[in-house]
Formats: sequence, structure tokens, C-alpha cells
Amino acid sequence: MQDSAAVQAFWNRARAAVPELPEPLPEAWAFGATPEHADGLLALVLAGVKTGTASSMRDYETSGDTVPEEGELSVILDGTERPRAVIRTTELVVVPFDRVTAEHARSEGEGDRSLSHWRAVHERYWREHSENPRGFAPDMPVLCERFEVVYRERDA
Repeated sequence: MQDSAAVQAFWNRARAAVPELPEPLPEAWAFGATPEHADGLLALVLAGVKTGTASSMRDYETSGDTVPEEGELSVILDGTERPRAVIRTTELVVVPFDRVTAEHARSEGEGDRSLSHWRAVHERYWREHSENPRGFAPDMPVLCERFEVVYRERDA
């Protein structure tokens, strides 16, 4: 369970460094389904390689989580649930899995950044970790999200 005091302290430091950030604490979450996923994907974000992510719209239906909105801020956690970065969603597009573009796959920064790698990794991910009982399907709706890093602690 994430340490809400640590997240709030991180948010306070972020707001001191980036004064235009609003006072209300945004949602804090980690990429992926495991601590290893969280750390690996966060490393790509912090290196400036990962500027996109994808989510199953079916998983949003099942979990009841709110679908992100353009302009929304998020605190990104590492695999130990320590806050490490603030991102802002810049673009959202819903497409079937088999219509995700090579450009989006590249933005996710994983592997060789190719569409074929993206498809293989994400199909496996949704087969293993989907919250929706329908799981993976080639035509399942995928939310392709682009984001920018607004704040990070370099010494974290």
C-alpha cells in the first residue's frame, strides 16, 4: 500500500519546483502489473524514451477506474510505490488493438520500439493481467495515451 504521506510530500516538492501545478494531489499509480514492470517502465519515462502508454478500455469498465483526460496530471510510482515523477496526459485516442500505430508503439519505448514488439508484449500482458474476463482480443479497444514529464526528482 502506497505511503500517502510520502506522495503528499513529493507533491509538495513538485509544486515548489513547478509553481503552476495545482494544489489538489493527483492520482498516484505505477505502470504495469508488477514491481518489475513499474521499475522498468519508469526508467524509460525518466530517460525520456517512454512518452506513451496503452490501456485496455475493457479493464477500465471492469475496475471502475476513471479514464484519463487530456491535461490530467498523475504522480508515477516506482516498484516500491515511491513517488518518482509527475506526468501530464497530452493526447488520448481509442483504437482497436490491431489498429494501434507504429508511431504509438515507438512512443512506448519498449524493446526495439517496433509495432511487432509492441503487439507481442501487449498481447501477452493483457492475456496474463487483464482485469476483464474477456481478456485479450485483436479488436479490443485500446486507449493510446501520450504524456509529458512535468517534474522528476533527479536524486531519487
